[in-house]
Amino acid sequence: MTRAVTRRLVLASQSPARLNLLRSGGFAPEVIVSGVDESGATGTPAEIALELARLKCRAVVSSLSPADAAPPVVIGCDSVLELDGVAYGKPKDAADAVTRWQLMAGRTGILQTGHCIVDMATGEETSAVASTAVRFGRPSEDEVAAYVASGEPLVVAGAFTIDGRGSLFVDGIDGDHTNVIGLSMPLFRRLLARLNISAVDLWA
Repeated sequence: MTRAVTRRLVLASQSPARLNLLRSGGFAPEVIVSGVDESGATGTPAEIALELARLKCRAVVSSLSPADAAPPVVIGCDSVLELDGVAYGKPKDAADAVTRWQLMAGRTGILQTGHCIVDMATGEETSAVASTAVRFGRPSEDEVAAYVASGEPLVVAGAFTIDGRGSLFVDGIDGDHTNVIGLSMPLFRRLLARLNISAVDLWA
């Protein structure tokens, strides 16, 4: 039996990794980029990630019509790497990415991802942070230089990925791997349940 699509899902993020996670999970989200200025967030790394996720989600919600015949479910996310209590987002440039890897090598950081979901049919909002420990390897200077030259670490929080070239330099994780990619799929399901939405009802 084919499941009918009854609700739209909107992803308030330009992250290809988040989009791919949702698609691989059976969803067909519409992408609307929030355009939120991320420079003003303050607090602990987890608080920063959550604040930015809320800002992104709310910005996209405000751009949509609540009178839409099919009010969407909107999800916004933001990730930062916590190391020594400091939040690290995307590197400013190649030199910053190299410095970041010099700091991370051989250590464990916490990938904090804030999630915020709004059901525009009811106006209800819920949010939470998912945290995953990441154990970094010790790449050589030449390996770091080659990785930075690839451009990959310049466009992701923490200057690494586990679903791309950066996976070579991550020794392991403790927790949800999808959270490190950018959107915790188990948390996504639980947050939808708080809003009385079954995740499978949003499947394409």
